[in-house]
Amino acid sequence: MDDLINAYRKDGFVRVPSVLTPAEVDRYRSRAGSYLEEHRADRLQQDSIFSQLVNVWQQDPVLRELTLHPRIATVAEQLAGFPVRLWHDQMLVKEPNSNAATHFHQDRPYWPHANDRLPLSAWIALVDVPPERGCMTFLPGSHTRTDLQPQNLADEEDLFTRAPELRYSPRVTIPLYAGDCTFHSGYTGHMALPNTTDTARFAHINIYIDANTTYSGTPHVVTDPLHLTPGEPLPDETFPRVG
Repeated sequence: MDDLINAYRKDGFVRVPSVLTPAEVDRYRSRAGSYLEEHRADRLQQDSIFSQLVNVWQQDPVLRELTLHPRIATVAEQLAGFPVRLWHDQMLVKEPNSNAATHFHQDRPYWPHANDRLPLSAWIALVDVPPERGCMTFLPGSHTRTDLQPQNLADEEDLFTRAPELRYSPRVTIPLYAGDCTFHSGYTGHMALPNTTDTARFAHINIYIDANTTYSGTPHVVTDPLHLTPGEPLPDETFPRVG
């Protein structure tokens, strides 16, 4: 585990193989496919390229197991080096032959958080994800840029306009087998390649944050319905402690 921790802190991401057993992969992948068809109207966007569903753990008991999976949470807390809680989960599905990349960006600048240490995400492959199915590419060391404003996901140049030194940084593409996982810092620049195959790319993402995070007051789809006060701790019932 020490090698993983050192690699994560140096590069801002790490691959962990086989975080799920084959039986778990079958169980969660089957339920994810059914859940997507049942909730297509609830997607954050309505197109044929990308499907994103947030906080599925609150809606489905099987996917709740995956979001609150103790093995994944334990690795997340060890990598973080401090107590963490769930920020939210999300189902990210690149539809077959969608042929669209997700451009380079950081996650943390979008989030309404204050008084927090580095967050991290567990990106769990529920199907095999070779490059042609839309696996992730990371910019090693980019998690040290914690001063950037939210990037425009529709503009492939935006991150590099804001941080020109990252344009020619080494890029590491990480194919995954079903059941493998990458963990990356919320400040690590990353993108996902297009899905040019006939098979949907199913990934489940658990996002973990410092247990002491407070609400900054910035609008966000997850916190807007809660009517929180800036400076207020995130409530345990919606953002449970894990690990």
